[in-house]
Amino acid sequence: MRKLIPLAVAAAAAVLSSAPVSATGVMKCNAGPQSGWKTQDALKAKLVKEGWTVRKSKVDGGCYEVYGTTPEGDRVEAYFHPVSLEKLYVARRGQVLFRKPGY
Repeated sequence: MRKLIPLAVAAAAAVLSSAPVSATGVMKCNAGPQSGWKTQDALKAKLVKEGWTVRKSKVDGGCYEVYGTTPEGDRVEAYFHPVSLEKLYVARRGQVLFRKPGY
C-alpha cells in the first residue's frame, strides 16, 4: 500500500501537467482601485446596445471578463478595461479574434 501512494501521486501529476491551460487569467488590467471602476451593469448595458448577448461577467486579472455572443453570432470570452470599458481581448474556443495592441 505504501508503494502505491507515490505511484498514484506521480500519475496524477503527469495527468495534470498534460491538461490544457485554461483561458482564465489571459489579461491583466492595472485599473487602480475598484472604487474608480464602472459597474459590470454599465458594461453589460453598453454591450447589449452594441448587439452582444451577455451570459456571464466577472472580474478576472483586474479586468472584466465576459462570456457571451458577439453581434456576429460568435460565442466568445472577452475582456474589457473596467474604467474605460474598452475591449481588450476576444477569443472563441482558443482562437484569438481580437487583441488590443499592448495587452
